[in-house]
Amino acid sequence: MELAFIPSPSSGVLYLGPVPLRGYAFCIIIGVFVAVWLGNKRWIARGGRAGTVADIAVWAVPFGLIGGRLYHVITDYQLYFSEGRDWVDAFKIWEGGLGIWGAIAFGAVGAWIGARRRGVPMPAYADAVAPGIALAQAIGRWGNWFNQELYGKATDLPWAVEITSSADGRVPGTYHPTFLYESLWCIGVALLVIWADRRFELGHGRAFALYVASYCAGRFWIEYMRVDDAHHILGLRLNNWTALLVFLLAVVYIVLSARKRPGREAVVEPGAERADGDAAADDATVDAGAADAADAEDSRKAQDSAKDSDAPAGAGERGAAAGDAGEGTERDAKKDVRDVKDGADSAKKA
Repeated sequence: MELAFIPSPSSGVLYLGPVPLRGYAFCIIIGVFVAVWLGNKRWIARGGRAGTVADIAVWAVPFGLIGGRLYHVITDYQLYFSEGRDWVDAFKIWEGGLGIWGAIAFGAVGAWIGARRRGVPMPAYADAVAPGIALAQAIGRWGNWFNQELYGKATDLPWAVEITSSADGRVPGTYHPTFLYESLWCIGVALLVIWADRRFELGHGRAFALYVASYCAGRFWIEYMRVDDAHHILGLRLNNWTALLVFLLAVVYIVLSARKRPGREAVVEPGAERADGDAAADDATVDAGAADAADAEDSRKAQDSAKDSDAPAGAGERGAAAGDAGEGTERDAKKDVRDVKDGADSAKKA
């Protein structure tokens, strides 16, 4: 008897009037926004321009969606082209069914086109967006929860997911929530790539290769737990072999790239530093102009103050000069009086 479990939504679609709002699509959209947001922050930190990641994502995301859908349809063709199936359902991407291998491969082609148009090195761009892609996968996996799909073997663990749908051969019960396992694993991958990139300054695509290798390691054991229909080769599911092959390729790339191109790119976006320098120069010019204007204003005020102080000083000097002149005139008058008296006394004696 199950004492606890993760309930599944009764429906993966909510209706806003006549408009259907699908949980699977929402998870994909939110994941894309998170990937672009984090990638933009990392790109700017590497010396790139703001907005470059979003501009390239305009190419990468549509290519990734097409590639993911193609991989799913090709590897699970029986779901759409076998007897009693409707091939039109292959275009109903909102009902679920995106293969990460095709999404990354085709998304890389779209990113290469966008990076070429922007004139930036593709490996540097891949390093910047790698942890964001992992977080986008972590969010996108919850779309499988809305659709009640991609679960593992039956279990009575307290974190088991309850499946209530019986469509497409499902058997209601509680199962391992492999979508949750992969979501948590992808969060761990994102944190690992961020840490390793800061610690070892990964460059030339090695941060992206680390993301790929780490994801494949987790995908291998999680894929082994799933019970949905899949093609098997030598007892392993097709995606197990894919994860193993891609893991080996990623590890080889990390080793060879580190030997051939150690360190990381000094410049990730030509012209970005010059644009930043021009902006800084413009700011400095504006600041210098403002400083000159302030100095001129201070000088003008100083001159006005000097004029005001000179006016009373000049008047005082003129007053002092006038006082001295008055005293001299009075002394001259007294002398003249004495001279007249002396002349009169001389006349009397004579």
